[in-house]
Amino acid sequence: MAIKSGKQYIEQIDRQNINIWYKGSRIEGSLSEHPAFRGLIQTQADLYDMQCDERYTDQMTYLSPDTGERVGLSFLPPRNVEDLQKRRTMMELWSNRHHGFLGRAPDYMNTAIMSLYTAADILEEHNPIYAENLRTYYKYCRDHDITLSHAFIQPYSCKISAQQDDEDDSIAAKVIEINDEGMVVSGAFMMATQGATCEEILVFPTPSPTMYRDVNPYAFAFAVPNDLPGMTFICRESYGASSTYDYPLSARYEEMDTLVIFDRVLVPHDRVFYYGDEAYAGRLFSESHFHTHIAHQMTIRFIVKTEFMLGLLESLADEQNVGLEPHMIMNVSKIIAFLETFKALRLASEQGASQDKFGYFVPAASPLFASSLLFSKFYTEMVDMIQLLGSSSLIMIPSELDFHSYSGPYLNQYLKGTTTEARERLALFRLAWELGASSFGGRQTQFERFFFGNAQTVAFRMYNHFDQHDQLQSRITDLINKKQ
Repeated sequence: MAIKSGKQYIEQIDRQNINIWYKGSRIEGSLSEHPAFRGLIQTQADLYDMQCDERYTDQMTYLSPDTGERVGLSFLPPRNVEDLQKRRTMMELWSNRHHGFLGRAPDYMNTAIMSLYTAADILEEHNPIYAENLRTYYKYCRDHDITLSHAFIQPYSCKISAQQDDEDDSIAAKVIEINDEGMVVSGAFMMATQGATCEEILVFPTPSPTMYRDVNPYAFAFAVPNDLPGMTFICRESYGASSTYDYPLSARYEEMDTLVIFDRVLVPHDRVFYYGDEAYAGRLFSESHFHTHIAHQMTIRFIVKTEFMLGLLESLADEQNVGLEPHMIMNVSKIIAFLETFKALRLASEQGASQDKFGYFVPAASPLFASSLLFSKFYTEMVDMIQLLGSSSLIMIPSELDFHSYSGPYLNQYLKGTTTEARERLALFRLAWELGASSFGGRQTQFERFFFGNAQTVAFRMYNHFDQHDQLQSRITDLINKKQ
């Protein structure tokens, strides 16, 4: 096996028999034909086709050290700065294709499983079988181009139950049985973004502590196909639609979020990465530099999405003949400043990369965490700029069907621009409306605000990775105590 094409991706998704529910009914038939998933699946199929395109072979793939076949570059564990740059080039190509709107494009989870793989050695002391399981699973994902999702977060009620209820009565995700075939897991997870449009799901919750057992049933990590018996996916309402004119973003980039239920799901032993000792959850995340590698992929996407927002704002300004007005130049310049900041932070992370204790190169963390801290706040500012500039034109936006009706001639006459026909002008404002005022746009804003955790979590991550606190305070102390 090697890299897969878009056709193979679609066939693999349709081949699964997922227990998936949408608006009170179980989805039957091909998922790729369902209106809630069709646009996204086609978009991701296009991404997979890119890496099969001979024009991108060297930029998007490398030779598997085990099979000699071409595999995706986002699986590459970086051994030097050049590897980091290769990874960046590949991820830029995919991000530019989806304009930064797919927060869970395949390279996100490819990066996640790659980072965990680099720290598999720490599991040797816990259980050598778990270490080998993780290494084997990473290679399986790489060499079969597995589309992976993840479930890390538990619903509020589960977290409270883990704190207040006896372990036997708790509804928190836990291992309830170990047998010859594997471990049996029950619990619920959210937000498994793209949980239904992937082949497998990585489950890695933050474990609750236990006071009653030496082996913590809340502490585990595993990966399984998402159509195992006992697994149920419950979808939120879709924000997508079929018309790319009326809904140019959601018709292509609507990523479904799901609640995933595990009801006595049997996880095979060879898919378990650790179990029973909560210390290894923290160690795997920290010693694999999970958040740093992920933040590198995120910052690349931030840059592309900021470029898209800048292009949209300037297009709206020009359409309304205000592109050279002072307030517009101020807003555009502000976005340019942030764009250049994100580019500089990404470059600084690569130039400041260093080798970890396992021999892999890791980008400098502080620039990347600064990027995530800044973007979560600045994204809402860019949305505000688009809302204010679009004004009432974001509301009076007839649909594509209106142009083919009795109303068409009136629209062509009264809704045209200075240099654009009505259909072209309205297409631009429909795009701005989707981003600034629609359900899809609202979900995007909320997603970017909390993409890497809440504001406090992101701030603590930034604070804890900055290593000059004492040094800078010493400068102040030295100056105060310095005698003339």
